[in-house]
Amino acid sequence: MNARGLSERIVDFAALEWEHPAAFDDGIDQVVLVDTLDEHAKRGIRTRIVRFDPGAGTRVPFLHDYHEEVHLIDGDQSLVDVATREYRATYREGSYFVRPAGTPHGPFRSDAGCLLLEIHYYGSPEDTR
Repeated sequence: MNARGLSERIVDFAALEWEHPAAFDDGIDQVVLVDTLDEHAKRGIRTRIVRFDPGAGTRVPFLHDYHEEVHLIDGDQSLVDVATREYRATYREGSYFVRPAGTPHGPFRSDAGCLLLEIHYYGSPEDTR
């Protein structure tokens, strides 16, 4: 346990309880590991695992006022053109994305399915180095 009374948490991927938030497209689920992100006060952090089933995708681009870092743990993910729905780029396992606040991204699709680790936070990305 640390000085703030927090202790280590070990996550067993096989035992995760996935949820499907109403804002997510079909075939995309999440497990929130840490969530102190306060979008009104502009502070905090959210760490979550996101899972795309094979063939699942998002329909619209994303834009938010917090920073986002994403590690593509497993599978594939493609950036899709909004107008034509054609693939613009495909990323593979091991890719890591750093998106400063205000960076448009998506929509995305996964042919084989994928597993993502997402970290959302306020403040400067340089503050974490």
